[in-house]
Amino acid sequence: MDFKLSSDQETIQESARRMVAREIEPVTRAHASDKPLPKQALLQIYKAFASMGITAPRIPESDGGGGLSMLNYGLVFEQLPPALAISLLAHECTAARIYAESSPQQRERLLPDLFAGTKICCTGTTEPDVGSDPRSVTTRVEREGDALVITGRKMWITNVSVCDIINVSCAEGRDDRGLARMRRVIVERDKSPFETREIPTLGLRQGHLGEAVFEATRVPADNALGASGDVARVLTLTWNGNRPLVGLAAVHLAQKAFEAARDYAKVRVQFGKAIGKHQLVQKNLADIETSIVSARLLCYYALDCIDRGMRANGISAMAKRYATTACEQAVSLAMHVHGAIGISAELGLEQLYRDIRMLPIPDGTNDILTLIQGREITDLEAFRN
Repeated sequence: MDFKLSSDQETIQESARRMVAREIEPVTRAHASDKPLPKQALLQIYKAFASMGITAPRIPESDGGGGLSMLNYGLVFEQLPPALAISLLAHECTAARIYAESSPQQRERLLPDLFAGTKICCTGTTEPDVGSDPRSVTTRVEREGDALVITGRKMWITNVSVCDIINVSCAEGRDDRGLARMRRVIVERDKSPFETREIPTLGLRQGHLGEAVFEATRVPADNALGASGDVARVLTLTWNGNRPLVGLAAVHLAQKAFEAARDYAKVRVQFGKAIGKHQLVQKNLADIETSIVSARLLCYYALDCIDRGMRANGISAMAKRYATTACEQAVSLAMHVHGAIGISAELGLEQLYRDIRMLPIPDGTNDILTLIQGREITDLEAFRN
C-alpha cells in the first residue's frame, strides 16, 4: 500500500494549481465575491477547464472525454475554488449522465459543446417537495405527437440560471407502488425556453443556484434519454463519485483556513510571546491539521474504491459526511485562533465558513448519507419498508 502520489499525479496536481492561478483567479478577482459570475466570465473559466480535460473527466478519451481516473480527477478538483468546483461538478456529471443514457446520435449532437466548455449544462432532479427521494418527483412528461411536454418545477439546481442544456428528471407515470417511473429528458434552452431565477444563498456566492419552471415546455421526442426506470441507477452511480469530490471541496476551504491560522499564530503576540507558543493554540492547529489530513485521505480512498470497481455506496457517503463535518469544524477552529479578527469580513475566514456550510447539502444531506452508510453496514433499508 503506497500513500505517496506518483510523479504523474504530482504533475497533475501542480498543473491544476497553475491553471487556477493563471486562468481562474484573475477572473474571479475581477468580479464581486458575493454575486454570481456573469455567464461570459464563467465560459472563460470553462475554457480553462476544457483545456485540462475536466469538463468530461469520467468519459473515455476515445469518446472525446478526459478519461481521468476518479482519484486523479479528485487531485485536480481539490485545487479548484469551491464555487467553481461545484459548478463544474454539476456540468460534468450531467455530461456523464447524458453519455450513459444516450444514443450515438444524441451523443454526437449534444456532447461536443459540453466537452469544449462552450455550453453549460446541469441536472434538474430536486423539487419544492422532493429532495432526497427522487422517485417521488412530480414534474411530468407526456407525449404529444412528435413532441414531449414537460410541466413542473425544479429547485436547488447548480448552473440553472446560466445553462444552455438541462437534463430533467420527470415522472412518466407511476409504478404499482405509486413511485414515479423516471425518465430523463434533455431541454435545450434556445429551442425550448423555460423560466429560471437565482436563489440567494449563505455561501458559494460566485456560483449559480436556482430554480426552473416548465409550463407545458415542448421538446423534441428524440430528446428523451435511456429507458424509463433507468434514472435512479444512473443517479446513484454519479452520486457515488460526486460525494468524495464535494468532500475535497471542503478540504480545500479548511486548508486555506489552516494556513491563515498557522501564519497568524507565528506573528500575533499576547502575554509577551507569539500565540503559537501557547499550548492551546498549538492544540487547535494540531486538531485542524488532523481533520484536513484524515478527510483528504478518506476522500482519496473513496475515489480509489470507485476506480477499482468496488461497491462505493457506503464509503462515498462516509467520505462526504466526514469531510464536510470535520472541515467545517476546522474552519471554525481557525477563526478561534484569530480571535476577534477571525470574524471580520476583511480577513476572509467568514467567507470560508459560509462557503463550507453549503457543502453538506448537495448530493445527499449528511443525515441521508448516514442512513446510506447504515444500510451498507446492516443490509437493512432505512428509507422504505
